[in-house]
Amino acid sequence: MINSGNISGSTDVSGSLAVSTQSLDKLRMQAKQSPDQALKLVAQQFETVFMNMMLKSMRDATPQDGMFDSEQTKMFTGMLDQQLVQSMSSRGVGLAEIMIKQLSRSTSTDVIQTPTESALTPPVRTASAIPLPYSDNFTNGIKNSPSQPTPLQQDFVRRMTPHAVQASQETGVPTHLVMGQAALESGWGRREIRLPDGSTSFNLFGIKASGNWNGKVAEVVTTEYHNGIASKQVEKFRAYSSYTEAFSDYAHLLRDNPRYAQVLQSGQGTSELAHAVQRAGYATDPDYADKLVKVMNRINTIS
Repeated sequence: MINSGNISGSTDVSGSLAVSTQSLDKLRMQAKQSPDQALKLVAQQFETVFMNMMLKSMRDATPQDGMFDSEQTKMFTGMLDQQLVQSMSSRGVGLAEIMIKQLSRSTSTDVIQTPTESALTPPVRTASAIPLPYSDNFTNGIKNSPSQPTPLQQDFVRRMTPHAVQASQETGVPTHLVMGQAALESGWGRREIRLPDGSTSFNLFGIKASGNWNGKVAEVVTTEYHNGIASKQVEKFRAYSSYTEAFSDYAHLLRDNPRYAQVLQSGQGTSELAHAVQRAGYATDPDYADKLVKVMNRINTIS
């Protein structure tokens, strides 16, 4: 149930907000009949509630013990704030549009989310002095993925294969390993790390902005495993100007970082490569190698 967060004791900001069981049922019905329209409505409601709470916080931070302050002035101020929020909501401040764009991108794909995942939560990972990728992001949806490649997966492989081939030539590792890590880290491109304005960082491999990185960065909430226990934290990740730059940086990481020497010396076997990557410390997820094997096997069926 959505709470509008009343301002200074005023009533709800919008009579259309889903604050009752009946209105929620109507919204669910609309979501089944017209998902796009329902998404737009929910995004607009969220924007209204957000502005309501923001304005309330601003009022609460303002001294209210002046000579002319009273319960009556607070009541009329609350009414004024209510009208301000309604007026602003009718025009919008851009938040709803960003949410619609982001959620439309998420719901249009076929990667399965668990109930604990949020469509607004970016991918995740752990801290390290070495610029490690955040390979703990796409940890769900692997076991329940369809038996046949999906259009999303086929399109991802088609678009990224030229970059992966180039990275393979630079490092000597098989193309399907490069593609596998890009697909696993980014959820087949669906969960790329994004900048504050919603644009992509092109960082398909989740490489952190540590070490001697001087370029742009993107801060996101990441999921890390410490002694097998998952936890969330905010980390900075590298942002690139293109996928070409991202794949090149990934190749540079594998080629020049001594910890990945074992990966470069591994054979071509899928399982061998995946476990070599995990032993090198690419990810903190204890099941990373098994997940990578499944993704690489899927890529082999597409290639």
